[in-house]
Amino acid sequence: MSDLFDNPMGLMGFEFVEFASPTPNVLEPVFEMMGFSKVARHRSKNVVLYRQGDINFIINNEPGSAAAYFAAEHGPSACGMAFRVKDAHHAYARALELGAQPVDIPTGPMELRLPAIKGIGGAPLYLIDRFEDGKSIYDIDFEFIDGVERHPKGVGLTLIDHLTHNVYRGRMSYWAGFYEKLFNFREIRYFDISGEYTGLTSKAMTAPDGKIRIPLNEESSKGSGQIEEYLMQFNGEGIQHIALYSDDIIATLDALKKAGLPFMVAPPATYYEMLEGRLPGHGEQVEELRARGILLDGKTEGGEKRLLLQIFSATLLGPVFFEFIQRKGDDGFGEGNFKALFESIERDQVRRGVLKTA
Repeated sequence: MSDLFDNPMGLMGFEFVEFASPTPNVLEPVFEMMGFSKVARHRSKNVVLYRQGDINFIINNEPGSAAAYFAAEHGPSACGMAFRVKDAHHAYARALELGAQPVDIPTGPMELRLPAIKGIGGAPLYLIDRFEDGKSIYDIDFEFIDGVERHPKGVGLTLIDHLTHNVYRGRMSYWAGFYEKLFNFREIRYFDISGEYTGLTSKAMTAPDGKIRIPLNEESSKGSGQIEEYLMQFNGEGIQHIALYSDDIIATLDALKKAGLPFMVAPPATYYEMLEGRLPGHGEQVEELRARGILLDGKTEGGEKRLLLQIFSATLLGPVFFEFIQRKGDDGFGEGNFKALFESIERDQVRRGVLKTA
């Protein structure tokens, strides 16, 4: 999916997600369990780069930084993200002209100034035009660790597929407008999901390059469910989950489970019994999926077969979790699985006593 529509900001995918925690050594074990390796350290700040494939996760432990203040308010979390752009100076100037709020990121001597604007929950949204090997921001501001592969294969995760924002009720249109106005995102999916007790609406936004996808979630008027729980626990709007892509989700998942990564409650057996009726002729090994709790979605009508396989970790950083996804021709977000996932989280909320059924 590329060249979808006009790309005035020159977007070219995600560059990194920045993380912070008010408590030391919370993030590192999670990333290592997911197959990431520490590959570089910042030259002058307490900041490290974890990497797997083409996924860059930055852990910012610098005292007194914007990341530290964000973590103090929200707990361990994704406290920033970066988009690749063709020309950062042009993109930043255009964003400010269109009303974006600048974020000043202090720099030391001989360091790059990374232009950033205020994004979801006040977190910085960086605009990065240095990302080629040998010329990237890491080659300038970081020191790579001797003897460590610069693009470790890890468990086979290769790129950031999408990440979601949970927003307050009534704020979805604001954030959709933010991405539409500044970056020319478009809405490509809209879901209205109801469980037995609660519901949510989700507007999936995609960038003109087809590489940056951001579904926006808000609680429906039906009650206080999982979006409301996230907003209360996170203490505001923010990134709810980050989806990481694999070319072989079964091998990736087996490695993640061997490392001890916890996952959300698996769907009931009836989910797998209904797969052939929902996706006739899908051709996947249902027992392999069922044994691992992998969800399957897509379309198989009219002789075409476009599939998506996905699974979700348990909440690993406060209310934040990760998704692992493999696409076989399907560009959606697992719409057919949304209700199954929603209901499994709802069951978990009932089990934990967060959601009252009467």
